[in-house]
Amino acid sequence: MGEERRRFEETFLPYLDAAYNLARWIVQHDQDAQDVVQETYLRAFKGYHGFRGGNGRAWLLTIVRNTAYNWLNRHAADEKLVPYEEEKHAEIVSFNESTKEIVSEKVKEHLQSALGRLPTEFREIIILYEIEGLSYKELALALGVPPGTVMSRLSRARRRLQQEFAQVRSSEAANGL
Repeated sequence: MGEERRRFEETFLPYLDAAYNLARWIVQHDQDAQDVVQETYLRAFKGYHGFRGGNGRAWLLTIVRNTAYNWLNRHAADEKLVPYEEEKHAEIVSFNESTKEIVSEKVKEHLQSALGRLPTEFREIIILYEIEGLSYKELALALGVPPGTVMSRLSRARRRLQQEFAQVRSSEAANGL
């Protein structure tokens, strides 16, 4: 058992950040994402004997994705609650920050908000491709869809992200007036 555990850790621990990142964007809360990743690693370890080598990252991210969707289904009623978020409700901006840093931070917030407003299937494909750097082939494996579907979904997701980003920015501009 010790040797199997060592091989499992060598194979999959390097993808811990990618697993958390995907889980975080799907379930949209830090603690929930940590729970999803923990459950993912337990599932992956239990199913490790079925892993035939190949792309360990895609295999693990597929488990993350499935675990996150299962978690969302179990906690669907909880989504109606509005959680307290320190960043949103108690934001303090230092007067020493330059205007450029403030603008850059605002753009980052707008992008995160726009990304969070996307449907989950669009959000996950953008995260996996743009942030985690998966290829079309790896995405097809992880999502269980043909490469052509990956390309069209990614294209639609990018368009939708642009629309959401523009809407978030214009909404803030209107509220600021």
